[in-house]
Order: sequence, then structure tokens, then C-alpha cells
Amino acid sequence: MFVYEKKLEYPIRIKNSNPALAKFICSQYGGPDGELGASLRYLSQRYAMPYPELSAILTDIGTEELGHLEMVGTIVYQLTRSMTPEQIKQSGYDTYFVDHTAGVFPQFASGTPWTAATIGVTGDVIADLSEDMSAEQKARKTYDNILRLCDDPDVTDVIRFLREREVVHYQRFGRMHKERRGAGAGKRRGNLLADMTGFTDARHDHFAFAVDNRVGGADKILAQTFWQAAGFLQLQHQRLAARF
Repeated sequence: MFVYEKKLEYPIRIKNSNPALAKFICSQYGGPDGELGASLRYLSQRYAMPYPELSAILTDIGTEELGHLEMVGTIVYQLTRSMTPEQIKQSGYDTYFVDHTAGVFPQFASGTPWTAATIGVTGDVIADLSEDMSAEQKARKTYDNILRLCDDPDVTDVIRFLREREVVHYQRFGRMHKERRGAGAGKRRGNLLADMTGFTDARHDHFAFAVDNRVGGADKILAQTFWQAAGFLQLQHQRLAARF
């Protein structure tokens, strides 16, 4: 069961309409590396995970991705809620407007509707975790590209926050084994609160605010965690092999 809190994970207050900007930010709502696909990927993968701490962290991060989906939808809506007919025509938003008006529809920046073919759920620990780490980097890359194209501080502030969270998720997938040993994870599947080290919001991951806000600023961090993540995956492979 999910408990809904009636506020966003990070405040969004966009003053200026910009349908051209909304057109490509919408890709992080329902694009190939967007938040809709991320939330469904993790919340679906968790069922076949053989270890409770893995199932718990996928539930944790998948739930936060639903919050990020809400944030991206809010950005798109606030960028288009007061747009004029002239802005619609000049920005190329007219084709979207004909079908959806100011509604927020899950699609790629190119206009292709969202499809479940963009996510993978294999039921294999190594395959799914490898995809998850790659997915977080693809999402971080997309936010980097958005920052390169955006000059509205009301928008870039939120996009930087979302980008930081993708790096944190990548880190958490890589250090799950360490967290489990250090936090005294629960022994039984289904004891979610005992298995988690804390929901992944900004208050519980101080690392998020240590990430450089500049585009590409996470490169050093990603390099430092690559071997840690690789070691974790190798350990999980050994544990699985020992079971059969």
C-alpha cells in the first residue's frame, strides 16, 4: 500500500510559459528513459528478487520515481497552462495541442507515445540490476541534455534536483550489499520497513547535495562507484550460484 503525501518532493513554481521547453521535458515524463518507465521497471522487478533487501530497495526507489513522475508532469503543466495561441504556433507545440490541449500525456520528445517496450523485467538478479544501473545513467544523461537547452532558473533548479536523485539511485544500486550489512536488514521478505535504510528522499541521502550541479559534475562520483557496483553484482552472482 502506498501513502500519498499532498506535496511535491521538491517545490516547483514556474512563472513563465514556455511550450517549446515543455515539449522536450515531456520526454522525462513518458520518454524512453523517463520517470514512468523507471517506476514501473523497479516496482515490477521487485517481485522476483530473491533477497528481501533487494526487493525493498526496488520498492523504495520505484515509489520515489512515482514522485518524480508527478514532478515532471507539474513542470510540463506549469510551462503550458498560460500559453498563448501565438506561443503554441511559434514553438511547434500545435501538433501536441491538437490532441491533448494542455493535458500532460506520456510521450517521447519526438512525439512517440510511451511504450512498455522501453523497460526490462527479466526475473534475473544480475540482468535486472545491470539494467537498473544503466537506466539511472540514461536518465541522468537526459537531464543533462535538458539543462543544456534550458535557461529558465525556475526550471533548471528542479531539473538539477531530479538529476541528483538519479545519481543517488545509481549509488544505492551499487552499494546495496554494504547498506544491508551496516543497517541490520530484516530477515523476512515483506518486512519492508525493517529492510529499508530509509526512503530515498533528499533528507536521508546527504550525498545528493554533495553532487556538483554542473552538467557532467557527477563523472568523478560515477567512476568511484563503478568498481563497488561491479563487486556487488559479482557477490550476488556467487550467492545465487551457491543456491543451485
